[in-house]
Amino acid sequence: MDLVRLQPATISFFGQIPGASPTIPGMFPNMFPLATGQQFPALPVMPVQAMTQQATRHARRVYVGGLPPTANEQSVATFFSQVMAAIGGNTAGPGDAVVNVYINHEKKFAFVEMRSVEEASNAMALDGIIFEGAPVKVRRPSDYNPSLAATLGPSQPNPNLNLAAVGLTPGSAGGLEGPDRIFVGGLPYYFTEAQIKELLESFGPLRGFDLVKDRETGNSKGYAFCVYQDLSVTDIACAALNGIKMGDKTLTVRRANQGANQPKPEQESVLLHAQQQIALQRFMLLQQPGAAASKVVCLTQVVSADELRDDEEYEDIVEDMRQEGGKFGPLASVVIPRPLPDGQPSPGVGKVFLEYVDADSASKARAGLNGRKFGGNQVVAVFYPENKFAEADYDG
Repeated sequence: MDLVRLQPATISFFGQIPGASPTIPGMFPNMFPLATGQQFPALPVMPVQAMTQQATRHARRVYVGGLPPTANEQSVATFFSQVMAAIGGNTAGPGDAVVNVYINHEKKFAFVEMRSVEEASNAMALDGIIFEGAPVKVRRPSDYNPSLAATLGPSQPNPNLNLAAVGLTPGSAGGLEGPDRIFVGGLPYYFTEAQIKELLESFGPLRGFDLVKDRETGNSKGYAFCVYQDLSVTDIACAALNGIKMGDKTLTVRRANQGANQPKPEQESVLLHAQQQIALQRFMLLQQPGAAASKVVCLTQVVSADELRDDEEYEDIVEDMRQEGGKFGPLASVVIPRPLPDGQPSPGVGKVFLEYVDADSASKARAGLNGRKFGGNQVVAVFYPENKFAEADYDG
């Protein structure tokens, strides 16, 4: 919002009559030589309200990204004012919550300024809301100062907002801002939200969680964001989870706005306990019978690229896998991707795919092979999507 044009205010001293030379106690009249009838010049004064608005602006604005080309300042202002009223997010009294909108049409984003810091924080719960047929991102602007904002008002959305009134799921992405926001990458695509949250909550309850999905298919993109209610466990969770093998993937877990932090020395004992929890949790997740059942089982940590280069050794490995896998039911095929002769990367190298005739045999194989040791390595066995296997897509 543009600053209100400030009209100069005239300062009068102790009720002096206009036109007379002012007399100030403790000062001689000739200290300020003025011509007869001349007054002190008017001094511009900025109202306290205007100064407060300027100081709180960074905490009263929200960034809205992904706007459709048809969006304009009026439509954005009207939409967010109506939505804020619908969810019960207006806390500054009657009237519209939005006081100003600036749109960058070229880059399809806007800065939406609210009346109060608390209303801006409530607006953060609107991330992903559908505006003119498209979901939009609602974030803090780049000049947002979390430590300063904390002194100005609530920095998180009110947990009692009626988000269902505008088609949003309460608690799905709310509270996912600030320096303690965690990026969780390398998630197996077949892991459900419930499984991922169960893993993360080994360290404590979550304030917010968001599994990123493809807009068209609704499938997981393999990464998520979360924030813990107890912010002191942020670094512990990152250190314990980062690098953990989960199925056929390796997790990358760090603060979203910076590289991975090393835990403080006093956290080492807590971290050791946390890693033990993760090992147990990982085993439980992999053993859950209802996790994306498939006729194809993928084994990792069984073979290395070097072992697959020699033709005879490769054939021996295939036969060994056929015999071991056949103990759980009839096999339709055994696929073990090999490295390319020219040394170029080859999808799926290091994995063994066992395709069974029926899903029951595959379930038995996954349960029986997971955790077994082959050549000193502890095997990880997971279901693999049948459609990807049929398309020879071994990177999933």
